[in-house]
Amino acid sequence: MSRYMSSRFDGLEAYVPGEQPQDMEYVKLNTNESPFPPSPEVLSAVNAAETRRLNLYPDPEGKVLRERLADMYGVKPGNVFLSNGSDELLSFAFMAFCDETRPVAFPDISYGFYPVYANLYRVPYREIPLREGFVLDPADYCGLNRNIVIANPNAPTGRAISVAGIEEIVRTNPNHVVLIDEAYIDFGGQSCLPLIETYDNLLVCQTFSKFRSLAGGRLGFALASEGLIAGLDKMKYSTNSYNINRLTMAAAIATLNSNGYYVENSKKIQANRAYTTQQLARLGFETLPSLTNFIFTRSRSVDGKTLYWELKSRGVLVRHWDKARIADWCRVTIGTREQMDIFLEKVREIVKGAGADA
Repeated sequence: MSRYMSSRFDGLEAYVPGEQPQDMEYVKLNTNESPFPPSPEVLSAVNAAETRRLNLYPDPEGKVLRERLADMYGVKPGNVFLSNGSDELLSFAFMAFCDETRPVAFPDISYGFYPVYANLYRVPYREIPLREGFVLDPADYCGLNRNIVIANPNAPTGRAISVAGIEEIVRTNPNHVVLIDEAYIDFGGQSCLPLIETYDNLLVCQTFSKFRSLAGGRLGFALASEGLIAGLDKMKYSTNSYNINRLTMAAAIATLNSNGYYVENSKKIQANRAYTTQQLARLGFETLPSLTNFIFTRSRSVDGKTLYWELKSRGVLVRHWDKARIADWCRVTIGTREQMDIFLEKVREIVKGAGADA
């Protein structure tokens, strides 16, 4: 660490993103990207004419994109906030709404950036253990008298809670912000978005990275009451007013104009998810029910760390964490049927090598 680094960050543990190795071509099932490219409309929108305008700053308000999102989700433009990926949105939310007097709570097994932001901004936080089977019980969050962040469906488990459960959490914490991170909502889940009409303390976070095949474009957005959006805007204009670049906005608008393409891709991913889960069960795997574009699974014959390394040595990347409660589990992104068949073929080799019946 540089001697010029502020000492207040000495104990900060940074978020570790999914690996992006360049040493060979992998079947990449570790970072929950879509296996499908953006729609043809997106490729047409990010064209030479738009690129020639890169000498000009983009619209800091993202007016056209905000209006399109508002129209799609049945809200007003003032209920929409744009961010450079949903990670930036989470950062702004922790900055705007949390401090030493307004602590935060989130599950102990969830998206790894939550504790990182809490530590970065010196926000006291409480990690609430998931119940048996990695189930989130809404009752654990009711009346907490603190801000709350919940990924729904959750990552890395893939499980979801009901909109009714979320409403009870929001209703019983009226003086605190409840942020629901819906990064994976479009793979079979039910959004709690309609609740923002009733509750001004609900902040719904979504992204273009997964369902909309735009992980490389970096675009997230929030839907909430105008008061919460104003707080996020204040953070944006105090840090990076031009946070969404011109090409990303053009691509995003084209994405919304071709929504049917992404709906069909989601159906394929959900079908491949069911297929992969079924095939893994035949190999003795336990897989949690998932409403995301990934599954959380473990083998009865091979520990999670070994499975990860053996798959990587065979050209397949999955995600593994060396944490006590989940060390036996691996998170597997759902790709194309061809990708999943390659993954399953390698798993069969590994299970057979471990002496199990494949």
